[in-house]
Amino acid sequence: MAVARIRFLESGEEDLIDQQSIECLETIGVKVKSELVLHLLKDAGADVDGKTQVVKMPEGMVREALANVPKDIVLHGRDSKHDMRIPVSSWPYVGTSGLATYIIDLETGEKRDSTVSDIADCVKVADALSGVDYVQTSLTATEVPRQTHGIHELWTALQNTTKHVQGIEIFDAEDARMQVELGALVAGGKDELDKKPHFTVIHCSIAPLMFEHDAVEAMVEFARAGVPITTMTMSLSGGTAPVTLAGTLVNANAENLASFVIGQAARKGARTIYCSSSTPVSMTTGMIHYQSANQPLIAAGLAQMARRYGIPCMVGDWGLNDTDVPGFPHTFSETMGIALSTMSGTDMMGGVGSLDNAKGMALEQEVIDSYVWENVRMQMTPFEISKTTAALDVIREVGHGNTFLTHIHTARNFKKEAIQRSADRGRFEATLSNAMVAEAKDIAAKLLKEHEVPPLEQALIRQGNELIRTYEKERTDRT
Repeated sequence: MAVARIRFLESGEEDLIDQQSIECLETIGVKVKSELVLHLLKDAGADVDGKTQVVKMPEGMVREALANVPKDIVLHGRDSKHDMRIPVSSWPYVGTSGLATYIIDLETGEKRDSTVSDIADCVKVADALSGVDYVQTSLTATEVPRQTHGIHELWTALQNTTKHVQGIEIFDAEDARMQVELGALVAGGKDELDKKPHFTVIHCSIAPLMFEHDAVEAMVEFARAGVPITTMTMSLSGGTAPVTLAGTLVNANAENLASFVIGQAARKGARTIYCSSSTPVSMTTGMIHYQSANQPLIAAGLAQMARRYGIPCMVGDWGLNDTDVPGFPHTFSETMGIALSTMSGTDMMGGVGSLDNAKGMALEQEVIDSYVWENVRMQMTPFEISKTTAALDVIREVGHGNTFLTHIHTARNFKKEAIQRSADRGRFEATLSNAMVAEAKDIAAKLLKEHEVPPLEQALIRQGNELIRTYEKERTDRT
């Protein structure tokens, strides 16, 4: 099938990135700040220096891990109609943003700290939007104890969508075990969660080449429970990675490979998704620079590496607005960069509803992003290229200087071959301008009022709430 894709690296350049990544892991290694994980890796065949906590991974160990990582994963929803099989054959699955700390109030337009209630609203709106395939936990629950906000966010998301949920915040291994408990409640037990995981987690290494104690031990817990791990590297060119694009690709690829090794050491066959949110830092401000022209090219290069290894990936970003005001403020060149990210070969992307470099979120931005994506993704419709679809017999029948409009072949095939943009003209007459914001607010308010998410059983909700109360008391009593 023919699908629009961007190819960035030549095959020899892919070879170089792979070889340099392997050499990096064999000779430089990664720092792993956990005795538990150091022992796992040593037992699996790594060269471990207990004093420096540096782990050097021989090529054979890395290749074995890659061979054991599942090449096909189903990310389940609470409702099976939302199940997502990756890798994809056409456009990627798109989800909401992850861990913003503020929201634009839908009624007042004011910026304020986000709460559990806001998470419920964002997830509910995302559940209703056809341009959103899965939900990240979206916002930070700022009103709960810091050590427990991740479980509040996951539990709130699980209750307010039947789509797949991607968790963002993991405090430590104990926190991971509690998230598994909550997921198992919804799934019908730990065995069912293992068989049909309906939530995923993002695990971030610390670029360059380090795995922090609490996060890496949490990763082991999720691997053992069968929860898919999205191994996000944030290799920032000129900050936490070499400023050269090739150096960033090597750093990001090596961190992903190291994550696969750790996951497979914890459990052979652990579900792992190759992931990156890498881009340069701004040399003017020192801040992350998602609007850099390099960002979609880094995504394209890493998507190629994931495809080379045959592993599902999440490397592109779907974020239409990096200002702190809802709308569509981009120039044509910036919009082109977003389009390139979607065609990088990634299987998943996050970012719907995001503002201000993922620091904020707005319900109206969710609506705008979803609507635009519904139209953009049509550019990645798969087409059959074959002798049948080449239609030489039809060309022969129509002949010279005539029309195909009245031929039966056109009537039979135009609906699937001539892709039409959304016919819903009740939305966004002023597409690609900030005039859409007011209408998007009305749509968001209507969805909040009218959309119904099938609830969890009340007994399950009470049980989950009690688990969180007990866990929260135990953790806060220790501090």
